[in-house]
Amino acid sequence: MCAAIVLKDVTFPDGRIADISVCKGRVIHTGAGMACDRAIDCTGYLVLPGATDMHVHMRGGTQSAKEDWTTGSRSALAGGVTLVVDQPNTVPPLSTPDAFLKRVEDAKRNSVCNFAINSALTEITPCSRMWEAGAMAFGETFFGRSSYGDAIEPGVFEQLCDRVSRLSGLVTVHAESVSGVPGNDLGSHGEARSPQGEADAVRLVEQLNRSRCRLHFCHLSTAGAIDAVRESSIEVTPHHLFLSTESFRNGSDTRGKVNPPLRSERERKNLMSRWERIDIIASDHAPHTLAEKQVPFCDAPSGIPGVETMMPLLVAKVLDRTLPVQSLIAKTSENPARILGIHKAGFSVGDRADFALYPKTPAPIRADDLHSRCGWTPFEGINAVFPSLVIMDGSVVFDKGEFCPGNPRWFPGKGYVNVPPV
Repeated sequence: MCAAIVLKDVTFPDGRIADISVCKGRVIHTGAGMACDRAIDCTGYLVLPGATDMHVHMRGGTQSAKEDWTTGSRSALAGGVTLVVDQPNTVPPLSTPDAFLKRVEDAKRNSVCNFAINSALTEITPCSRMWEAGAMAFGETFFGRSSYGDAIEPGVFEQLCDRVSRLSGLVTVHAESVSGVPGNDLGSHGEARSPQGEADAVRLVEQLNRSRCRLHFCHLSTAGAIDAVRESSIEVTPHHLFLSTESFRNGSDTRGKVNPPLRSERERKNLMSRWERIDIIASDHAPHTLAEKQVPFCDAPSGIPGVETMMPLLVAKVLDRTLPVQSLIAKTSENPARILGIHKAGFSVGDRADFALYPKTPAPIRADDLHSRCGWTPFEGINAVFPSLVIMDGSVVFDKGEFCPGNPRWFPGKGYVNVPPV
């Protein structure tokens, strides 16, 4: 048997060095390399499984000036992410099977990376039909209002958890408690969406989940909120791990406006101290244009881009030995696959053959080098390590800054039945 690609001299997380043989999108052998069509020398590279980003907003439609599937998915691949999960608070929201399937078709036409799409979760959402249409999960469900997302009342949330539980589905939750006072700068924005309010919202969400539906908390921003979780999986973003209100010279800098808010430097360090309790790192890639951001603070939309910088920021911390490599693999590949119920990308026989090769030399992030249409990043100047080469489903799709044709595919959820396309 001949392999399509052999990755030569890969250093595994346990320190072992071996070759990885790939065929038909899967790892077929580890050890001595097989005969192959192409051999790739991995000496001097950190080789990681392709990441799954469980939380992106790829925009498109009337929001295409911010991002669309083409630019957003290119950003993902250039950052070592081979599978993204798109959120349903689009314009219009994905609360009907027709709207959902139109979104799937748009992604099929334009995405260059693998993708899944979630269903909205509202009182009028036909949950069973969305599940059969292929929704990966339900949510981001807003238990606390945010840009393009209205908050769900507690009693309604309890009923919706019961509906999804009957389907054996997953509800992903944006948990915040928002005061009636809008923030005029980063500090007051954080007070209106306080750390205590986030922790209280987490506790209330789990109390309301009397049906024991599977829950996943999106983008928790404080150590207190993480400590409040009892039974659910936990997601944290790179911007909450790496940025604080002190990262911005101007307290009214809207580029740092995001929900949940950036916290103080002290709170950021406390959050990082909970690294081992975090299940998932996801970007919450939510691009807005600079023109939309350059308005009075109260009027500026919340959200920042991050799908392309997520893995490079984390890899830099692996290389300086701040973070363990096996833990990073767990939080960006193994755990997302387990929670979503899909095959993981990895080094073992049978794993999806998605890999990213990272050089071992950090360099400052520059917005001009990124691929998102929004054209800016809050991580400007921070050291990161971007992949030189990315493999998806056994094919090279990104090589030294150039994109190569691949075969991106849709990952439907567990309830999928083959319904007619729109």
